[in-house]
Amino acid sequence: MNSDSPAARAKLGKVLVSAEQIAARMPALAREIVDWMGDGDDDLVLVPVMTGAFIFAADLVRHMPVRMRITLATVSSYPGASTASQGVRPLGDLPANLEGRRVLVIDDILDSGRTLRFLRERFESQKPARFATAVLLRKTIPEAMNTTCEFVGFDIPDEFVVGCGLDYDGCFRNLPDVRVLHPEGSAS
Repeated sequence: MNSDSPAARAKLGKVLVSAEQIAARMPALAREIVDWMGDGDDDLVLVPVMTGAFIFAADLVRHMPVRMRITLATVSSYPGASTASQGVRPLGDLPANLEGRRVLVIDDILDSGRTLRFLRERFESQKPARFATAVLLRKTIPEAMNTTCEFVGFDIPDEFVVGCGLDYDGCFRNLPDVRVLHPEGSAS
């Protein structure tokens, strides 16, 4: 990491959700999702939102004993060293041919709600048999709490966080815990 980069100046703060808490939550969350699927064909289309959701999605699907297809949606809302959503922008083609299928969008964090609302609108217009969203983290702020999300791993305070797939300027995704990040190196 370049010592002049924003990520090099950032300071990690307290752990909000530990790796142990995440590991303990995944089996129960997976059961909730499998129950939502209902009876019948267990075919499921999982749509992880890249790149933040890849670790959460991998942890979750290991506990889902159903037939599934995984297709990615790549969107950006926090480019580079931004700590505030800049709006949702697809970075490629979004999954298609979802009519009559069970679709679950998996994202890392729900804060402004823009990403989930954007994807819900795009995918529900394809008339899936069932549609739901799952997030690892939901901030306890009005925008997030008022955005429809069927499955939530953890509610957290309104802090900028990294780890378990969440990044700052491309760094910190590999941290096993979810931690507060102080972008300018201060602990205030």
